Amino acid sequence: MFKIGFSLLLLATLSYGSAPEAAPELNQKYHDSSSCKSCHMPIVKQWSTSYHAKSHYGSDEYLRASMDYVKRKTRKPINAVKVQCAVCHNPRIAVTETGIDYQIAAVMKLDKGSEVNKAVASDALAEGINCLVCHNIDKVHDGLPPEKRGIHRISWNPVGVMSGPFEDANSPYHKTQYRDFFGKDSKKLCFVCHANDRSETGLVFANTKDEYKETTKQCADCHMSPKREGVASTLATENGKAKKRMVREHRFAGAHTTSMWEGALSLVGKKEGNKLKLTLVNENPHNIPTGFGARELLIDIVYQSGSAVVESKQISLTQHYTDKRGKDTIPHLAVEATKNLSIPANSERTFAVDIPKGVGNAVVTVSYRLVNDRIRKLLKLKEKQWGEKKFITKANIRF
Repeated sequence: MFKIGFSLLLLATLSYGSAPEAAPELNQKYHDSSSCKSCHMPIVKQWSTSYHAKSHYGSDEYLRASMDYVKRKTRKPINAVKVQCAVCHNPRIAVTETGIDYQIAAVMKLDKGSEVNKAVASDALAEGINCLVCHNIDKVHDGLPPEKRGIHRISWNPVGVMSGPFEDANSPYHKTQYRDFFGKDSKKLCFVCHANDRSETGLVFANTKDEYKETTKQCADCHMSPKREGVASTLATENGKAKKRMVREHRFAGAHTTSMWEGALSLVGKKEGNKLKLTLVNENPHNIPTGFGARELLIDIVYQSGSAVVESKQISLTQHYTDKRGKDTIPHLAVEATKNLSIPANSERTFAVDIPKGVGNAVVTVSYRLVNDRIRKLLKLKEKQWGEKKFITKANIRF
């Protein structure tokens, strides 16, 4: 009895998490984006429609289902999984790691009131990647080992000090400072999280930074917008008017945005012998698809004789992931992955398929899906968006 009682006492006094790189605690003024609206309303409205704003367990079905899947397969407490994912999805979290001590305490239901549970429950996280996540960053440490991501790759400003792309910015409501990772080299900030995403066994399944080919384009040119004349702040600071600047939209358009896909790849097709050679050309500075490993390109081929359909086939360009037993799993728990069939940055990939006898042409349609069939089934995703095809390009190839 003494040994059991002593063990429980020891568990109760152990540290439930560490926060050597955690963000400074927010006061009510900087708790969420509501304080930003008075001066930055257009930008806040744009951001609120983005998946940065939905980067939270309660707001994104795919994220939530993935966390629940990891919890079920690893038997970790859900809050331990949330802290693990918060490295990029909720960087304002007050705890950056959980140890075995917390996990044991959670299993024994001794975690009530722990720092981990308080951090996860904070409503400051509900906005995911909000204004403060980016604009409260002081430094980006891009020379660290690749496994250091998100929270572990940045240093924060004190609360109330905002970083941005304008050297002459001034506000009566908070201190301001220029940082080149907003203006001169914005991809440096993007690659804090969009790089070296690895499974629990160390398998890298997403690495847009590694795919990236140097170009004059910045990530923001496509995923925000080209710079246009507008206002960063509606505050009247110049002769009673808001200062005109060259600004970008803050919608953070990406894989979820249908309009981003049309024309994202070009298609060249020709007949060689009894084969149809299809070449997909990618003029973007990163692979297509990029990002999470469950994404998929589809090539639908319809062979015709006159107006009659002779044969149809579909080519899926995606990766599949297996666990240590060789069974299907999600990228975050994978030990192995199939060959990466994405189209490399500023490059092309060619596929050859048989042409049936007696056909005169092939109608080829290239499209994109956010999540492939296997992962949708594993995670039991219900929202239609995960399986919808997003049109990229189409060609009628005559033989």
